[in-house]
Amino acid sequence: MNLEEKQLKKEYLYKGKIINLRLDDAELPDGSTALREIVEHPGGVCVAALTDNDEVLLVKQFRYPYSEVILEIPAGKRNSKEENPLDCGIRELKEETGATAQNFFFLGELYPTPGYVDEVIYMYGATGLSFGEATPDEDEFLEVEKIPLDILVNKIMSGEIKDAKTQTAILKLKHLKEIGKI
Repeated sequence: MNLEEKQLKKEYLYKGKIINLRLDDAELPDGSTALREIVEHPGGVCVAALTDNDEVLLVKQFRYPYSEVILEIPAGKRNSKEENPLDCGIRELKEETGATAQNFFFLGELYPTPGYVDEVIYMYGATGLSFGEATPDEDEFLEVEKIPLDILVNKIMSGEIKDAKTQTAILKLKHLKEIGKI
């Protein structure tokens, strides 16, 4: 069965600094039409940085949409869809934690909300860390924490860590560690 939908019309309702909102008319596989609300986002990158002592670097920061402080791995928005994701990850790790890494490895892509957002999050692991001073963006207020990988996995499994990119990247990192790939 053909499951693809075809864009018939695209109308922008809002164009912002971080996101755009558009309303599309789409033709469904059976020939009928439907409206599709789409949030366009340039995408992001996250880095699961592992110390020599098997601790993961995390940041605590207030996330306005949820009105709570979230514990998550360092991450950030790409400047554009053309920006190299690894370059973005290197920048965000340094800005948020002060860390640089000798080794980066790709953990995959994550579609956080595929029903209405086109965002792709590129996930990386990092090892061989050295530390300098963090330089967060002027509107970014965060605290850096180091949590042992095994404890962090337990926090994910208990529901304490709710952030999707953190859950996915850390569980992938743990698996790679268990099979001897890192």
